Amino acid sequence: MRQQWARILGGTLALGLAAATLTGCGGRRDDATTDDADAPVTCEVKTDTRISIATGNSTGVYFAIGNAYATQVSAATGGKVKATAAETGASVQNIQQLVRGDYQVAFSLADTAADAVDGQGAFDGKPQPIRALARIHTNYTQVIARTGTGITKVEDLKGKRVSTGSPKSGTEVIANRLLESAGLDPAKDVRAQRLDLAKTVDGMKSGSIDAMVWSGGLPTPGITDLFTTAKNRVTFLDITPLLPAMQKISGEYEQASIPAATYGTPAAVPTIAVPNLLLVPESLDADLACVLTKTLFEKQPALVAANKAAKDISLDTAGRTEPVKLHRGAEKALADLQ
Repeated sequence: MRQQWARILGGTLALGLAAATLTGCGGRRDDATTDDADAPVTCEVKTDTRISIATGNSTGVYFAIGNAYATQVSAATGGKVKATAAETGASVQNIQQLVRGDYQVAFSLADTAADAVDGQGAFDGKPQPIRALARIHTNYTQVIARTGTGITKVEDLKGKRVSTGSPKSGTEVIANRLLESAGLDPAKDVRAQRLDLAKTVDGMKSGSIDAMVWSGGLPTPGITDLFTTAKNRVTFLDITPLLPAMQKISGEYEQASIPAATYGTPAAVPTIAVPNLLLVPESLDADLACVLTKTLFEKQPALVAANKAAKDISLDTAGRTEPVKLHRGAEKALADLQ
């Protein structure tokens, strides 16, 4: 992957081909998105630039915030940076395609990003050249079962039809880790349905799926739809007994709760949470990274209007992205904003 990345960034012909390829998915001008590590960070983008932002499922929080963010980036730069957001399968796929050059910004769960820089999990043996703009909102693991299926805990998912999320998504990573923490083999002990959120919600409504796992911000539009239309037929599971086992896998997991008002549940739901990061390639131009980071915080009210999960975006926690390093442009932006 590192050699492939170097080929993409190296040589005039390769740069031209990369720019032409990217035009269809947001595009970019490579002279504006390739960093000169020796140059000072001015936080000013001088060249017209196109960027594409990898988000997630269309009924998820990444997609809602990502589209709003793209609009604000374009507006904040007077159109000099033309940003677009794309629906994707989310974290794992986002990082893979970010490094490949298909996207210039990507949303990701912190546990997946940690795997990427450490060369673990889906990135086994291949550390990825990524950096963070900031820690953003928190994802809550939402495990939901249809009532009448006999499912009251994760161990009860054995033999059941379970949506584990889109292939190569952060949800799928967490779903498989939950199953393993409960002593189940994801490949053998459940009838895994690797579906995006929209199809998962449809399956829960129709009864073709017994249970689902989703990792997302609050509220997730698709989950709101599910509890609005099938409220008495679905219920949340308390997965916190598995937290110690999950923390042995990754230190990114922490205990949290989903407030009752979020989806109109009888009480708050104990669960496991993980932060989200906004990622860029290690080689991204520092001035562009600085502009992108400043826009994230200066235009936060517009992001909150798109989805309330954006309330979690805070300068107090923005720099807490370890083990993913902050991009040097982001460091400049956060220092300026303090």
